[in-house]
Amino acid sequence: MTDDQLNNEIREANLTYLMLAQSLIRKDMAEAQFRLGISEESAAMIGALSPAQIAKIAANNMLLCRFRMDDEVVWGLLTNTNSRKVDNDATTRLHASILMAGRYAEAM
Repeated sequence: MTDDQLNNEIREANLTYLMLAQSLIRKDMAEAQFRLGISEESAAMIGALSPAQIAKIAANNMLLCRFRMDDEVVWGLLTNTNSRKVDNDATTRLHASILMAGRYAEAM
């Protein structure tokens, strides 16, 4: 992949992320904060962006979103590679969600 292709992919990911984030925020601010892992101030700012502002911000060559799962336990649950496997996938996903929600609450 060339640098230009990489930058185009990053811009596309940024645009998609900002549009999704704004849609979630406008639908339900509290739920969006939880799902996106962002503060109320950030959510309010993203929710108020104009389409032109979104396009300008998305054009940045730095990825705006990031992985919130920086924990081996959560990755193990999500990929089902945990040494203590649970046969029920729904239970495993629920456990991962609970862990991530707890980390979001700690961060706030």
